[in-house]
Amino acid sequence: MEKMESRGTFTEYLPSYTIGVDAYKSVLHIVKRFGKNAVVIGGPTAMEKARPKLEAALADSEVSISSWISYGTNSTHANAKRIAAMPEVIAADMLFLVGGGRAIDEGKEIATILDKPYFTFPTLASNCAPVTRIAVFYKEDGSADTYFIPAELPVHTFIDTQIIAESPDEYFWAGIGDAFSKGPEVELSSREVELLHSPLMGRALAAGACIEPLFDNAEQALADKRAGVVSEAFENVVLNIIITAGVVSNMTTNIGAERGAYYFNSSTAHAFYNAFTALGERGEKHLHGEVVSFGTCVLYAFDGNLKALEEQVALNRKLGLPTTLADLDITPESVDADLDIIVERAQKTNEWGRAPYGFTTDRFRQAI
Repeated sequence: MEKMESRGTFTEYLPSYTIGVDAYKSVLHIVKRFGKNAVVIGGPTAMEKARPKLEAALADSEVSISSWISYGTNSTHANAKRIAAMPEVIAADMLFLVGGGRAIDEGKEIATILDKPYFTFPTLASNCAPVTRIAVFYKEDGSADTYFIPAELPVHTFIDTQIIAESPDEYFWAGIGDAFSKGPEVELSSREVELLHSPLMGRALAAGACIEPLFDNAEQALADKRAGVVSEAFENVVLNIIITAGVVSNMTTNIGAERGAYYFNSSTAHAFYNAFTALGERGEKHLHGEVVSFGTCVLYAFDGNLKALEEQVALNRKLGLPTTLADLDITPESVDADLDIIVERAQKTNEWGRAPYGFTTDRFRQAI
């Protein structure tokens, strides 16, 4: 059993959030102590959807929004630096980050550059980015770049379930696929490790609150989402995607620490996804969680857990998530060359080797 190095003195951040169809009614009470001037940064469509409720929440109050700024088309360091240099952003007291994971992750770097408090307003339930102290960035060609670790978590997250219920179905569908990975990835990457307090809590939460509730609710939640119904099953899965997975991420990630650094947040499933982004247009065509859901199947095959693999494949089929390479546009004609790229690129990811028995390229390729 491997023992972890002590972290010494450390600070742990936990998410704070409001969820419901009227979540934005809490905005003024929570943000007003941080200043009077906010700028909104997000995707154009997301800002359009959130704007009426957000403006209504701040109407006739001491807090105003001075600018609505598009984050770009992808979370890149160049975009973050460009926006951080804008006079209106520099002058703001706080940042409101609105949209999906890429807009929010880019905003985390902007907030860190300027040392400003920031709040997140997810308009999709597609990943746990709204509450995590880690940000995924991409290169200009669309392939995965390095992770960015912001100085702090969002001060608060406002999850309007009506806005999410009215968002495109495919993002919620993919969010379910992404959330499937959290439990098995944390278990595999931390197996045979004598964990300290924070990652131990994260692993316990991943095992107890990530897998079974998602399996129990996913099918009904997706049906309700497609019907535009904010049901208990739908809200449970939104919480699983954003909050449960996000808390686990924060508890199992300590990248870049001067002492006691660790990373148990992901393993084979995200190694597959990050490598898949190198496949050009196909890497951009398929949504993050869609690809990760196939990566979770790869993880179970890699680990030799055939029972879990069968269960995951069965649920993926019910939900329409990928179960074959063909579902990801990897054809018999391209498979050898594509797998060469994926296996080669996977070895450069942060997730490579996150298992007690180590990784081999042959084992990874065979699992795929």
